[in-house]
Amino acid sequence: RVRLVESGGGSVQAGGSLRLSCAVSEDDASNYSFGWFREIPRRQREALAAIGTEGSTIYADSVKGRFTISQDDGEKTLYLQMNSLKPEDSGVYYCAAVQARTWKTAVQALGALGRFGAWGGGTRVTVSS
Repeated sequence: RVRLVESGGGSVQAGGSLRLSCAVSEDDASNYSFGWFREIPRRQREALAAIGTEGSTIYADSVKGRFTISQDDGEKTLYLQMNSLKPEDSGVYYCAAVQARTWKTAVQALGALGRFGAWGGGTRVTVSS
């Protein structure tokens, strides 16, 4: 089973940027589609972005135009570049993975990650006003 480890969280002022990383243990990471989620206290877990194994991406309206999901060339690391951060972006951020043979595109992955995905332990982001 694939293992995921997030890093890159921290504290930043509103308007600033952070880049989250997610290290993928799987030898052949191309077997998976990936996504990023966040949890904010007293709110439902929110799906932020996903990337399909064929390169398609999809974003939640709340982060579209500010966040970018990507993978390195070897596909062993997933990234979430977060720009123009707002205090309401504060929370714990998680990466997740699902088998690409079943969920190949970003749209398919986003719908499956919450129910069937493997998850990392999360990294905390705090945005101050």
